[in-house]
Amino acid sequence: MIVDFQHHYTPKKMVEAKGGGSGIGTFFKDGRPGHTYHPLLYDLDSHIVMMDKAGIDISVLTCGEGYDSDLETCQGINQEMKQVVDAYGGRFMCLGSAPATGGPEAMKEVARCADEYGFPGIAIVSELQGLALDDAAFDPFWAECQRRGLYVFVHPINHAITWERMDTDDLHRCVGREFSLIVACIKLICSGVLDRYPDLMVQFGHLAGGVGWYVGRFRSYLEDKEFWGTADHPIHGRKPEHDFMHYIENRLMFDTGGWSGPIDTARYAVQWIERGLMDIPAERMVFATDYPQAVRTDQEIVDYVAGVKALGADGAKILSTQNAARLIPGLV
Repeated sequence: MIVDFQHHYTPKKMVEAKGGGSGIGTFFKDGRPGHTYHPLLYDLDSHIVMMDKAGIDISVLTCGEGYDSDLETCQGINQEMKQVVDAYGGRFMCLGSAPATGGPEAMKEVARCADEYGFPGIAIVSELQGLALDDAAFDPFWAECQRRGLYVFVHPINHAITWERMDTDDLHRCVGREFSLIVACIKLICSGVLDRYPDLMVQFGHLAGGVGWYVGRFRSYLEDKEFWGTADHPIHGRKPEHDFMHYIENRLMFDTGGWSGPIDTARYAVQWIERGLMDIPAERMVFATDYPQAVRTDQEIVDYVAGVKALGADGAKILSTQNAARLIPGLV
């Protein structure tokens, strides 16, 4: 069984509201490109056709409109997601939406996602409401997800960096999103969130922005604080219970989405995974396509799946039900 752990869906009315009902429309915020809208986002019958061609059994859907939104919007998305699950006979699973810092009413929606809708997890972004994921405002959310057995999927934020040099060339999306994931991953580890919530499962999209490629640099600053003169600093001197790699190798899951676009799809996708394998064990990776946002044609996904299989034992682990079951217990 192959499960696609990053698969996008947006209800038709939301796509049309952002100008993507009949073609491709990119929503800009303060002059920066954000989410791109197009009809394939809601054409789930076409998704099934692609999945059948590529050999994907189940796709885990998330809705970008609910990653960082108000409670009413999230509730409407969750209701629609439940309808999708019921309509497609097990081909789709859906992650819930809830404002993670929204207080008791938001936590009731988190509970509803688990108890009433049967969703396996909640999707958020790498920074919400202007807050980093290590902010104490998230503690009730982490606690509720752990209590309900929901995993948390961290997708990159659409507009992560306001540095003025990021004002051209779609740099917010091609660079900023990955940087935001790296920062979120480091903060989640160093803040002790994973220590305080030992049963919390977190999946980072895009191999956490390629965090594994920089492990040598990160470990120096994060673990040898005496050398760098930050050991006694109240903010920069904080340390979790274990070394950095313990959390990479034992606590977090990373999906293989994040390579983008139709340019030499399979080769870049496989290279993306191979680089990640330098410091992230294959056992901590789950398969993801980012369809139909980053890639939109069936053949691209067919080639991608074939490329992962060609990785041999590591590819088999990434595609395995065993890895998928770390996030969704009971998958067979």
